Amino acid sequence: MSIAEHFDALSVYDAQAIRIAPAEGDPEDLLGDGGGLESAFDRVGQAVLVGVLRDASIKEVMLADGDLQIAVARTAAGGRLTVKWGEQGVVDEDVAIPPVRSAGQGPWFRPDPATEISDLGKALHDIDQTLHAVTDLGGQQRLFTRGLHGRGIGQMPYAGTVRPVGPEDLGSAAFREAHGLKWAYIAGAMAGGIGSAKMVISMAQVGLIGFFGAGGVPLSAVEEAIKEVKAGVGDGAWGFNLLHNPVEPGVEDQTVDLYLKHGVPRVSASAYMGLSSAVVRYRLSGIHEGPGGRVICPNQVFAKVSRPEVAEKFLRPAPSNIVDQLVADGALSPQQADLAKRVPVAMDITAEADSGGHTDHRPLVVLLPALQRLRDALAVECGYEGVSRPRVGVAGGLGTPASLWAAFAMGADYVLTGSVNQASLEAGTSDMAKKMLVEANFYDVASGPAPDMFEIGAKVQVLSRGSMYAQRSQRLYDLYKSYDSIEAIPKKERARIEKRIFMKSLDEVWQGTEAYWSERDPKQVERANKDGRHKMALCFRWYLGMTSRWARIGEDARKRDFQMWCGPAMGAFNQWADGTRLEPLDARTCPAIAEALMRGAAAHARVSGARSQGIAVPANADAVGFV
Repeated sequence: MSIAEHFDALSVYDAQAIRIAPAEGDPEDLLGDGGGLESAFDRVGQAVLVGVLRDASIKEVMLADGDLQIAVARTAAGGRLTVKWGEQGVVDEDVAIPPVRSAGQGPWFRPDPATEISDLGKALHDIDQTLHAVTDLGGQQRLFTRGLHGRGIGQMPYAGTVRPVGPEDLGSAAFREAHGLKWAYIAGAMAGGIGSAKMVISMAQVGLIGFFGAGGVPLSAVEEAIKEVKAGVGDGAWGFNLLHNPVEPGVEDQTVDLYLKHGVPRVSASAYMGLSSAVVRYRLSGIHEGPGGRVICPNQVFAKVSRPEVAEKFLRPAPSNIVDQLVADGALSPQQADLAKRVPVAMDITAEADSGGHTDHRPLVVLLPALQRLRDALAVECGYEGVSRPRVGVAGGLGTPASLWAAFAMGADYVLTGSVNQASLEAGTSDMAKKMLVEANFYDVASGPAPDMFEIGAKVQVLSRGSMYAQRSQRLYDLYKSYDSIEAIPKKERARIEKRIFMKSLDEVWQGTEAYWSERDPKQVERANKDGRHKMALCFRWYLGMTSRWARIGEDARKRDFQMWCGPAMGAFNQWADGTRLEPLDARTCPAIAEALMRGAAAHARVSGARSQGIAVPANADAVGFV
């Protein structure tokens, strides 16, 4: 290398004077403003300085800045490093001269010395900043924010570039385009209106999407919520939940009637074990052929699934028996039935891992690849015409930027959060419940019987910290399985549950239950009067149903009974947000949570990208905080 190139490399030390003494000839000096030698030497180390001696024509190199002098000289054994403050020697030691490396064929990069990065971990978390990695004369990797590609003064072997990564770069572009979103991120439905109209509106207003939690909400209240959302979202994307209801299928049908009446464009179909006529009717209503023969479905279904056999039903065209019946009922025309053969029931499949509420606790790293393979196989087999390949997203356990990035890194087309939004300002639940949620750790969860599927033993994951719901509801289910009627329960046990769980006699519970079902579905009362076990189930479901209501209204006397659907993501988010501006409850809005998680995931993407290029990433780079 030339003397000029050596001077350029040594400029990283920001010394006031640099002297290079060749083995033959006079020394050459370079003067500058200086003032940064001490800090630069601490940051860069001796590698660049000592590396100059790999050039056999160089005998000694000296750096000076005020009273500080640093020099390295060639010796018979290698090199000698000295550091002096004025006349006082600070360092005097032997150093090894790195072996001469082949200059290679490039590529080359000429970094701007003024833009060198001292804290790579911090720089990687600055998701808008471009970083260029090079290998210096000492064989050390260094990073700069600016420079020029190609040969020239100061050239160094180019090692890679870490480009800006934003939330808009994560997930499927096709997903974002299909729904008009800026990011591949969904705030999922939470039953009982916890996924509120305010949440849906706030997400739509920032270019994202949320789903209203219609499960367990009276149809009249759902209708009012639809009107509120339509008035507030403008041109934004939005949707409502469609909860499978095998116990009361009529409610599911009436919900679809309501959605079709008001033009709800998307539904999040959850808790399905198979397809119902209602969800197929929603999907296919209004189906028609567009320009170029493309099949257009005005209604979009997002199917939350945790089993491949259920996912397959949504990924295939609607079953002919259901479609034929809809034609017979006048809900579809024969022409629409033909078009239905060319589209899947759901274009968006959400792989539901360890989520709050209804969950099978599936491991994400197993479930997502299984559903992706299934999607790919069926896309070929079914030969969908005029539609893009169905998309597979992820839900469950997504409470930190690292977990979101893990999903995207595995090829998830989008992410859907749930538990973390329950402790937000927009969530339709009580402040008392929210305060309990923000204090949770990731292990503060348990499973208890599901109110809507009590008789078949389905479970929901709930917050266990501060609540006895999981234990008390399980006790009721055990009694239901063990006895044929309320009267068959031993008197001592009956007195215990009346005192500790119901806080009233079961006769009183039945009076209120009977009045409720007489208005909602009189057939349930008729059956209960003939079937003692069904009567017991209805009474026990009174408790299960009320526990979530007590949580939503903040019933202090029943705090120990609160049923709050919650997965480990809630506690994980709390731990991650500790010490950030999102730690306090009053700062947690759904859009703010989305931005923090997605920007953090983008930072993780940059760290991963740097590693994939062989860039030496510091240990602190994986500890992504508030970006």
